[in-house]
Amino acid sequence: MENTTPLLDLVMLVDDDATTNYLNKRLLTEMKVAKKILVVQNGQEALDYITKTCGEVSDPENKCPDLIFLDIKMPVMDGFSFLDEYHKRGLDAGDHVIILMLTSSASFYDLERLKNYRKVKKHYSKALTRHDVQEVMDQFFSNR
Repeated sequence: MENTTPLLDLVMLVDDDATTNYLNKRLLTEMKVAKKILVVQNGQEALDYITKTCGEVSDPENKCPDLIFLDIKMPVMDGFSFLDEYHKRGLDAGDHVIILMLTSSASFYDLERLKNYRKVKKHYSKALTRHDVQEVMDQFFSNR
């Protein structure tokens, strides 16, 4: 995927770990995946942004994310709480946003629990690799 024009408008990284965010943002930028990469520190920040930009009355200045990489374990609001609230607010009604989980220590329990969320397409270990990103782009965005 050595494209010159980014395929996606916005990728959102939701993680409380600054090093992971730096590495993932750098990789996604190098690979020209998106015009913009937004980093937020927890599920509440992500939910606030998505509610503002992806709802019925959306903010034209900001784009709804095409792709969200969501950490499972974070303070304030973790990945599971985010997914529950995202569903409860009806933000998952459209199939526009692809959500992928990121984890550094996925327990069997966490991985089993992820199966309950139809919006979560897959999970990846931190930090993302070129192979991971290429796989995501091929699997979910090959039509662009």
